[in-house]
Amino acid sequence: MPYRDRAHRASCFVISITPFTADGRVDEDAFRGHMKRLAAGGIGVYVGGGGSGEGYTLSREDNKRIFAIAVEELKGKVPVRAMGVEPRTADQMIEFLHLAKDAGIEAAQLYSLDVGHGHAPTPGELDAYFSEVIAAAPLPVVPSTHQSVGYRIPAELVVELAQEANVLAVNCTHPDLGYLATVIDGVSPKKDVHVGGPMQGLTALSFGGQGFLCSEGNLAPKLAVSVIDHYKSGNLPEMMDAFSKLVRLSTGLYGYGGIRVTKAVLNHLGLPGGYPRKPRLPVTDERLTKSLALVESMNLPELQEL
Repeated sequence: MPYRDRAHRASCFVISITPFTADGRVDEDAFRGHMKRLAAGGIGVYVGGGGSGEGYTLSREDNKRIFAIAVEELKGKVPVRAMGVEPRTADQMIEFLHLAKDAGIEAAQLYSLDVGHGHAPTPGELDAYFSEVIAAAPLPVVPSTHQSVGYRIPAELVVELAQEANVLAVNCTHPDLGYLATVIDGVSPKKDVHVGGPMQGLTALSFGGQGFLCSEGNLAPKLAVSVIDHYKSGNLPEMMDAFSKLVRLSTGLYGYGGIRVTKAVLNHLGLPGGYPRKPRLPVTDERLTKSLALVESMNLPELQEL
């Protein structure tokens, strides 16, 4: 695919946090404020995700509210998608898709099956699961193959699924670059492929993919978007500078507590962050101090202006 065509389609998404109050309720005001900030940052948004969004703690009613707020604040400004969590059955995934559709969400990720007890589904079972969900999906979908579930979907199946009309894109998160290249070669000519996390962002672009998903965009959405913007304009020095900062930010935040410390840093800066929800616990003051030192050392304009 010509460089100009690849660059035109490049993009990045943030897996949004879900702010909670100290007693564990969804903080709707903080969530709305966070959505406004992400929209102003120009970054695409996934809500309700199992990692950054603490999706495994969210009830059906929680999801309905955050979907409604996300649509109100983001739709027509930046892409707004639902992410959810790894389901046990096809029916669970389909129910989640209908919830997203009813709220006006534009598209939703299809997570891989988590059948529990350390087991992995067979290729035939994965084919049956995804085929059933895609056939029943009431909105465009984005199949995901992610290392965190403990296995990967066969690349040939990912490519086959991507041919379905209502499959919008594919999210591929694995350390095996050969696997990533195979998925991109089979999918990217017609559909977008994003990698999870910024670490493989430039690698994905070099293979012909369209970009990356990240958690760091919760703190610095303009920094994440700038990597893509500089790529599109062909500004290599600025792209590399922005990418190096994004990766350092990612490494530091994950090392000090991940989304727990991201929320704490946001709060310290006077931005909507909220608290983690149990079983996650707030980070210690020591970890927050180290994280703040890292963030301050980067002199990010979007944070310096606060």
